[in-house]
Amino acid sequence: MTSLLESLHKTIVTGVVLLIIMVFAVAGWHSVGLDLDQAWWSFFVRWLHVLSGVMWIGILWYFNFVQIPTMPKIPDELKPAIGKHIAPAALFWFRWGAMATIVTGLILAALNGYLVEAITIGLTDGVAKHTAIGIGMWLGTIMWFNVWFIIWPNQQKALGLVEADDVTKKASARTAMLFSRTNTLLSIPMLYAMVSAQNVY
Repeated sequence: MTSLLESLHKTIVTGVVLLIIMVFAVAGWHSVGLDLDQAWWSFFVRWLHVLSGVMWIGILWYFNFVQIPTMPKIPDELKPAIGKHIAPAALFWFRWGAMATIVTGLILAALNGYLVEAITIGLTDGVAKHTAIGIGMWLGTIMWFNVWFIIWPNQQKALGLVEADDVTKKASARTAMLFSRTNTLLSIPMLYAMVSAQNVY
């Protein structure tokens, strides 16, 4: 068991195997079929959407609740480890988590037939659920844009992944931090809008 948990790859594969066993066990226990119909695909894409969102928002909150507040307390000689190793790896999963979240969200809305209604925040049909999910989608889209077109390009300069002078690095680090904080701010109403659309309206 220890060797299994020491490898991230083996841990993820085992998690997927456990998921498959669970799905078939529940289906067999309750004598329900696993029809791969539109409803199942809609559910599966929603699961992928939530999984991607957990990755994205989890890392966003790690940056804002852990890394950024802790950096001033880290001795200067240890800071390069964060900038050269931890931050670039976290930013990889952060930006691709954002991409997977927005792509699966758009596919989910299309599968469920409310893409246009959500994009127009319910103005085309007056349905509260479409307004809520639409607001969540627009907030998520702003956050995705910030990740790919503001935070990531500025982090590349701040971390020295692309050539930049010291003044530019410092300004880029501040810009990346401010837009990361903006995304943290937006994540609170965004998550409420997404969950309320499924449970309140």
